[in-house]
Amino acid sequence: MLRLWNANALRATALACLVALGGCAVRPGAASKNTDDQHGKSGTSDLRPDVDRIIASIVQPRFPAATFDLTRYGAMGDGVTDCTVAFSNAIAACARAGGGTVTVPPGRYLTGPIHLRSNVRLDLAEGAEIVFKDAPEAYLPPVFVRVGGIELYNYSPLIYAHGCTNIAITGKGVLNGNATNWWAWRGRETREFFKMGAAGVPVEQRVFGTPQAAIRPSFVCFVNCTNVLLEDFTIGSGPNWTLHPVYCENVIVRRVTVRTYGPNNDGLDIDSCRNVLVEYSTFDTGDDCVVLKSGYNEDGWRVGRPTENVVVRHCTFQRGHGGIVIGSEMSGDVRNVFAYDCTFDGTDRAIRIKSARGRGGVVERIYARKMRAKNMKRELVILNMDYGSVTGPAPAGKPPVYKDMCFEDFSCEGAPTAILIRGLPDSPIRGIRFREFTISATAGITITHAAELVFERLRINCTTHPVFDLGEVHAVTIREVAPVRDVDVFLRIAGSNSRDVRVEACNLANVKTNLVTAEGASPEAVVFK
Repeated sequence: MLRLWNANALRATALACLVALGGCAVRPGAASKNTDDQHGKSGTSDLRPDVDRIIASIVQPRFPAATFDLTRYGAMGDGVTDCTVAFSNAIAACARAGGGTVTVPPGRYLTGPIHLRSNVRLDLAEGAEIVFKDAPEAYLPPVFVRVGGIELYNYSPLIYAHGCTNIAITGKGVLNGNATNWWAWRGRETREFFKMGAAGVPVEQRVFGTPQAAIRPSFVCFVNCTNVLLEDFTIGSGPNWTLHPVYCENVIVRRVTVRTYGPNNDGLDIDSCRNVLVEYSTFDTGDDCVVLKSGYNEDGWRVGRPTENVVVRHCTFQRGHGGIVIGSEMSGDVRNVFAYDCTFDGTDRAIRIKSARGRGGVVERIYARKMRAKNMKRELVILNMDYGSVTGPAPAGKPPVYKDMCFEDFSCEGAPTAILIRGLPDSPIRGIRFREFTISATAGITITHAAELVFERLRINCTTHPVFDLGEVHAVTIREVAPVRDVDVFLRIAGSNSRDVRVEACNLANVKTNLVTAEGASPEAVVFK
């Protein structure tokens, strides 16, 4: 059922992604070769993303000119008539004719689940609103989905496709999940499927879809589809995650507005997908905004399918736990992610990468630049391997790996914390570069269990000290960093294993104390130049 991608092709694609936008990410492996590499003085020119090449590889679906007016199949836009059969018949007729567009005229259409087919576009006219039934039994029989990184059978998503090619939802209408009744399930949903995934229970036996085995479905979920377009519509009030492509290739999300405030209402969950473009869209959500995932623990390792080659650009992020997020379900790896020219206003965080011990998986080659943020509720950037929302006991071993990332040209007006990096003792976060930041925050930069980091040309206005709080780190360069206001302490370093920290060409005129050591750290671990 699952298609495997050729390993050589993956490596070729990764190499192809190293050519165009910036000049800041550390070449994989270079940082461990010598001291200069560890401090960012070489090996910085050949991990630069060729965004144009990735976008050019994405095939946008094309559709025959034939149109199929929903009202010709018995639909009434009165908000009362059940249009479930009308949607099904219109889509079936479109598919039988070889494809085309099912048009939804202005009006309010009540329906149960909509299942798309290959070569079918669902187009919502301006003034059209599709309102989904709130009775769970309307979404049976169960269909194959992925929930929380675990494969299973559950209530149908409100809009669903499986194994399709060339599908789209377009138009300036509205998709209304009408999910208040679903949200009431939040406190009593089963967690049994996590145990099934860990135990290796065959997927065919992981069947849910009852009020007793309650799992809220995603709003729009496309599984194992190729050439997908989501464009121009507004969507909100879904039962769970909002837009959820799983095992898809060639996905475009363009000029979509997601406004949804229910529990677990992520905006867009890109789940083990390849070649994805997200642009000119707005996310105002009850959870994370745009999230990249690739499976949970054992089930994620079994499937072994990464999310890769993702471009996010020209987007606006408003309320949400995180703007651009990776994890926490990332056991199948996430790589080659390029984000630029986005704004964040009122999100908890702008960039959020989260995982936990036991998850495994590698997050690598992540590049973000030209990000403008204000009114953050927590950190501007957080890279965290100690994420607290772990379902059940994590297995021993299998720490996640974060490496080879660059964050450049960020500005932030207001955040409790500027940057937080939290690795693990046996899996320090490695090879991360921060360049050209201007930040106003209460607290500065806090790092534990990390190595081969570079902070270059940062202007930091933080109201509490220290500017840098480092614990159990090595091979860290702080270059041309200038505190904007008077501060008591520039750098605090802790941990007996901390070493090889360089502070170069920093303007410390506003600093009372350059260095404080704690918890066994040696003053010789830091060199000021």
